[in-house]
Amino acid sequence: MKALILWLACSRLISASVVDDFVSLASEKHGATGKKAAEFLVAHMPESDKAALSAEFLLENLDLTMRARELFPWAKDVPEEIFLNDVLPYAVFDEARDPWRAEFLKMAAPLVKDAKSASEAAQILNRDFFKLINVHYNTGRKRPNQSPKESIAQTRASCTGLSIILVNSCRAIGIPARAVGTPMWSSGRGNHTWVEIWDGGWHFTGADEYDEKGLDRGWFTADAGKADASKPEHAIYATSWKKDGGAFPMVWAEGNKQVGALDVTMRYVKASAPGDNLGIRFFKNGQRVKTTGRLVTRDGEIIERFHTKAGSADMNDMPRVSVKPGTEYRLQFAVSGKIFQTDIFTAGDGDSTRDIQIDDLQPVPEAADHLSKEEADSFIMETYEILVAERKDACQKELAAKEIMIGDKSLKWLEKTFGDEPEGGRSLWISMHGGGGTTPEVNDQQWRNQINLYQPTEGIYLAPRAPTNTWNLWHEGHIDPLFSRLIESMVAFRNVNPNKVYLLGYSAGGDGVWQLAPRMADRFAAAAMMAGHPNNSSLLPLRNLPFAIFMGGADGAYDRNHIAAERTAELVALENADPGAYIHMSRIYEGLPHWMDGKDSEALPWMEKFTRDPWPRKIIWVQDDITHDRFYWLQIPEGSAKADSKIIATVIGQAIQLDGDVPAGTLILLSDNLLDLDKPVTVKVNEKPARKIEILRSAEVIREALSNRLDPAATPSAAILIP
Repeated sequence: MKALILWLACSRLISASVVDDFVSLASEKHGATGKKAAEFLVAHMPESDKAALSAEFLLENLDLTMRARELFPWAKDVPEEIFLNDVLPYAVFDEARDPWRAEFLKMAAPLVKDAKSASEAAQILNRDFFKLINVHYNTGRKRPNQSPKESIAQTRASCTGLSIILVNSCRAIGIPARAVGTPMWSSGRGNHTWVEIWDGGWHFTGADEYDEKGLDRGWFTADAGKADASKPEHAIYATSWKKDGGAFPMVWAEGNKQVGALDVTMRYVKASAPGDNLGIRFFKNGQRVKTTGRLVTRDGEIIERFHTKAGSADMNDMPRVSVKPGTEYRLQFAVSGKIFQTDIFTAGDGDSTRDIQIDDLQPVPEAADHLSKEEADSFIMETYEILVAERKDACQKELAAKEIMIGDKSLKWLEKTFGDEPEGGRSLWISMHGGGGTTPEVNDQQWRNQINLYQPTEGIYLAPRAPTNTWNLWHEGHIDPLFSRLIESMVAFRNVNPNKVYLLGYSAGGDGVWQLAPRMADRFAAAAMMAGHPNNSSLLPLRNLPFAIFMGGADGAYDRNHIAAERTAELVALENADPGAYIHMSRIYEGLPHWMDGKDSEALPWMEKFTRDPWPRKIIWVQDDITHDRFYWLQIPEGSAKADSKIIATVIGQAIQLDGDVPAGTLILLSDNLLDLDKPVTVKVNEKPARKIEILRSAEVIREALSNRLDPAATPSAAILIP
């Protein structure tokens, strides 16, 4: 007993010494302002902190707080009382006392350098800071009250851990911030924590739940609006460093009253929206999953559509639908292209949550052919992800080896990466070398030269090695499937944007551009031909593909220079006859021979301006001697393609017109990006009578299209068969 008393006495002496040293150092370094701040901080410190923290820790925290007040314009205008209570503190709850402030200031300051207000800066942090440190909501975190260091180490946190991070990142740049929460929603569904920041008044936001529409928004507002200040367990509290009698009810440490609190319930209470009282969570194999759902009547009439949440979303973050007590409903969900539904249930009074397990549902008969737009979009991505996963091992081996094999043909490549990856994914540049009908050694030299020929501003620049050494090395029949697989693998596993793929080539590679660009126009965003010969290729399929021609004016071999000028004139005539189509650029450099001294590199900034449109409203399909079964949104039966056959397809409003060599069994592939699939479509083929057709979005169409072409941006959700 005497030993315990002696230990307590010594700890108090040590605590007093640390506090006195801290206040003294703060006064010496920051004058009266520092002394007042230090005294405020220690006056409300938990006793355990006084015994455990050093004067150096406390002084660093104060120094960085004062620095933030000088650096950021919003910090200068914060009232002193709020600044001391909601910027200066080094902790939010009872989390471990990590020295987070210096590192958070270093990371946060560049993010908010252009912000004009505390609200704007807080929004930026909520949008970008969690991505920067790679921490998101996950029920697998070790404990709810993790410090920032602990959460970063695990890359996961609870809503409380995320709130601690957002509060601290705001405080690091001088924004007053505090955690807010309830011990238990009035519905009994558990607790929740979020954040408030001060910008002339207090505003709330969910941590790692950025909303582009601004602050004072969140999935929890309906629940918060039903808080009950008369029942402490259902009230809402904000943390406060200053202790005025209230204590924050930390559900993970019941009875611990070391964190001060303010009751802010009445700021959130509001009249609940009538009927806005059914929350929905969807589970598959024991895990929450994202899918589209809908609330329907007993007879199947759709009342409301919704999206379920999963992944980094809080367990209480769920869609809510309006129901009337005493009314019968079903819930339906899109899974693997089919619609499943619950048994009929009767809505009750008050707030409720339904946890739906896929194993408890029944399929809705024939619903797979009645997908909504949102359900079709969801199924496209779901099916795409499944197919990507199936091909992952094989494709990643090919990408790592930089070699694709189809049959007995091998496509190898060299690559370089330029610029930072933009939102939406990288661009891909396929650049074909010259050479042709010569020795492998010469073609190898041309290949190695090609990788250094051009430098895009951004993207993966790739120089493939032609599989053969023939004169027509880039327009033999094996090139098209090899390039298709290359593009699809780069999109799936290298985060290439499928609408930012570009084709270019020099000399024999230019020959290849003349041939490949028209027959694969639906795969590229733009193409550029350098010093090549077109042979008998058609320009008509280039209607929707920006195309560039580069030629030395003295490059007379095979009459290339004169043919380039003739083809340029053809493009001009096509553009004049079809305004807005046949976008092109042509440079025939007077006096230059086959080598254009690098002047042709001006193609790249011109090409970078363009993005592929997978669903143009007019297409002209002319078959080459290497034929294809699909072009944009037309697909003909396998084996029906004939060289030089031509189809012109046009969409005007809800009407589709096909003219030309249209074989029986042709499919018109449809997307809501092309026309409105919720409305009837009129189809006319040549001079045959027009047909008015009701469109049904189909999971089977989606599966078949993605199996044939792994291109989600160009995947149809419906199809019309031409008899």
